[in-house]
Amino acid sequence: MEGEETERLIFRPVQKDDFEWWLNFSQHPETSKYFDFGGNLTPFELTTLWFEKVFDRYKNDQSGLNALIEKSSGLRVGQCGILIQEVDNITEFEIGYSLDPDFWGKGYATEAAIKCREYAFENDFADSVISIIHPDNIKSQNVALRNGMTFDKKTVFRDMRVNVYRINK
Repeated sequence: MEGEETERLIFRPVQKDDFEWWLNFSQHPETSKYFDFGGNLTPFELTTLWFEKVFDRYKNDQSGLNALIEKSSGLRVGQCGILIQEVDNITEFEIGYSLDPDFWGKGYATEAAIKCREYAFENDFADSVISIIHPDNIKSQNVALRNGMTFDKKTVFRDMRVNVYRINK
């Protein structure tokens, strides 16, 4: 989604010099509690793993997350994008999003997620898209609902209990 825009945001690829910014994100107790991927990682380890996944997806053309840049300030707001995921042995297109706490409550996650949904459907990626969300992550569930998604199912994804939200084209 490089170069895509919304009213307030620009999508651009994550860059290596975003590491320190995302390390600060990972140190906030509310941002990383749903992303530990197996437990007890330090913020540095979590950020390193996160960046390895992002760049591996880019390298293997598996789509991926984009940095979100606020147009008015040039500040990094968070990450959002379309991910190819295997859920219950089915390949799905997921809209994933994580925002810097300084930008919570301003509608940026919803704005970015809606853009991803529109982009996926306009480009005929799939007949439906999902968001995979930890059952305790109410804020992300609310973003999925504002993106027109509805609760689809509970399942286990990468050894974690999750809720899957879905919207059909």
